[in-house]
Amino acid sequence: MKKHIKILKKKLKKFDPKLKEECGVFGVFGHNDSAELTTLGLHALQHRGQEAVGIVSYDGTKFQSERRLGLVGDNFTNKPLMKKLSGIAAIGHVRYSTRGETVIRNVQPLFADLETGGFAIGHNGNLTNALLLHDKLVSDGAIFQSTSDTEVILHLVAKSNKTNFIDKFIDAIGHLEGAYSLVALTNKKLIGARDPLGIRPLVLGKLDESYILASETCALDIIGAEFLREIENGEVIVITDDGLKSYFPFPRVSARPCIFEYVYFSMPHSIIGGKSVYNIRKELGRHLSKEDTIIPDIVVPVPDSGVPAALGYAEESKVNFDYGLIRNHYVGRTFIEPTQNIRQFGVRLKHSANSLVVKNKSILLIDDSLVRGTTAIKIVRMLFDSGAKEVHLRVASPPIKFSDYYGIDTPEQNSLLAATHSLEEMCDFIGCTTLKFLSIGGLYKALGQEKRDDNNPQFTDHCFTGDYPTKLSDLEQIPNHTQQLSLLEE
Repeated sequence: MKKHIKILKKKLKKFDPKLKEECGVFGVFGHNDSAELTTLGLHALQHRGQEAVGIVSYDGTKFQSERRLGLVGDNFTNKPLMKKLSGIAAIGHVRYSTRGETVIRNVQPLFADLETGGFAIGHNGNLTNALLLHDKLVSDGAIFQSTSDTEVILHLVAKSNKTNFIDKFIDAIGHLEGAYSLVALTNKKLIGARDPLGIRPLVLGKLDESYILASETCALDIIGAEFLREIENGEVIVITDDGLKSYFPFPRVSARPCIFEYVYFSMPHSIIGGKSVYNIRKELGRHLSKEDTIIPDIVVPVPDSGVPAALGYAEESKVNFDYGLIRNHYVGRTFIEPTQNIRQFGVRLKHSANSLVVKNKSILLIDDSLVRGTTAIKIVRMLFDSGAKEVHLRVASPPIKFSDYYGIDTPEQNSLLAATHSLEEMCDFIGCTTLKFLSIGGLYKALGQEKRDDNNPQFTDHCFTGDYPTKLSDLEQIPNHTQQLSLLEE
């Protein structure tokens, strides 16, 4: 067993230990400060993608585009740039790459001049037939400039033989499989769309007389906009000077939003599906406590994402909550460990044990999810090194046993710890005293459901269950489907 664990730890060193938050989109129509509002909205959505950011604006005459690598605050703060982007409408995008390398030509929104005029589009999610569509479009003469599956949508709109733009747009998205929330901009329209199952989120807001589209309500909060409603699953909403108009071009089916928006991705103060994300995460902790038998000395969260669940667990179990771990908020994604000699400190760059709190204590440690276990190993070891007597690891979601193909950056299934190891093996691998996950039943109860409806599941929960709600055409039809589209190095 020890030899096996040693080999596995070596194998997993190259992987990022946490799931990555797909992307975030934002759009404004009919406001003189549209670019500034878009910048603020993207700042609120920064958690959904930290690799790149882009904004396309329209001033009534022409479009302006700025796309940069890095964070919103590092790129869209200088006055000349914002003056250049001034206009009456804008869309923006923050990116984490799930398909396509992070180079400038892959940064969204993408823009093209079509027969109908300028067209910009940003996409949150992932298409499960993007490679097949790409190959068909190329065989028909299309020339691709990026490896982003979003460009597939742009080409589909361009080649549609429909007459007016909205018909072209609807015709294009009718070819798509997988998950998408889209914002698009023309010289007369702001358009939003969600896939037929509503896997990825999209909301509608209003600021004065202007309409806003955003991935989450937290982006409305930051600009003081009123939250009107969620864009429905399968809805295409068109915003013009005349107001709002909705289209429902697909057969109506029950929505299956991504369950990970509640577990991990969305900001705690966002509202998803009419539910407070923060309250749901507390409920996850409450139900985890109900399923547990351990009586620890203190409940400790892995900050920051584990805090709500830990609070819920503590309230339900009547065990004291305390910050046994402190997070360093000033360590960014690009922090460079200067020498090989200090890499052993690893996780201490982001987390430090609060020794006076954990010493000689039985710790109930709570995290939101467990992917590969590499961060958990370091944190558990850190707590023991700081004098903890016991470390009972509890995960406020079920074991992740299956890969995602809808915009979440999960590894191949054989690299997921829970897919290849028993509960006992995972516990030994991490080095904790005991290990327990929230059950599927507890997860659904926390979300206000009596139970999971196996015939018509209420959420997209394939990472836990293996129940994929759409076709996976690229996976099924293309050998070595993980291969990226070709692109010259930049």
